[in-house]
Amino acid sequence: MPIKDLETRFEQAVELANSMTQSSLPQDVQLRLYALYKQSTHGTITNRIYPIYDLRNAFKMNAWMQISHLSEDECKELYIEAIHSLVNKK
Repeated sequence: MPIKDLETRFEQAVELANSMTQSSLPQDVQLRLYALYKQSTHGTITNRIYPIYDLRNAFKMNAWMQISHLSEDECKELYIEAIHSLVNKK
């Protein structure tokens, strides 16, 4: 699949995600989406760039670190699948 097509589908999934409310999603789903989005848009996390100041950020960084072995494109595909799965449940 062409990169542009993946980018377009990813951007559409991000728009769908932005229309969702946090309260409608379980926290584990929110963390997974956060990690997939960050890995897709920023690449692998480095501890030097993202200091952990509180428990909330620690959970977010941990979720991101857990998927750091995946490529940006793999994460985009997983993010798209996750968003469409959530939309189809409604």
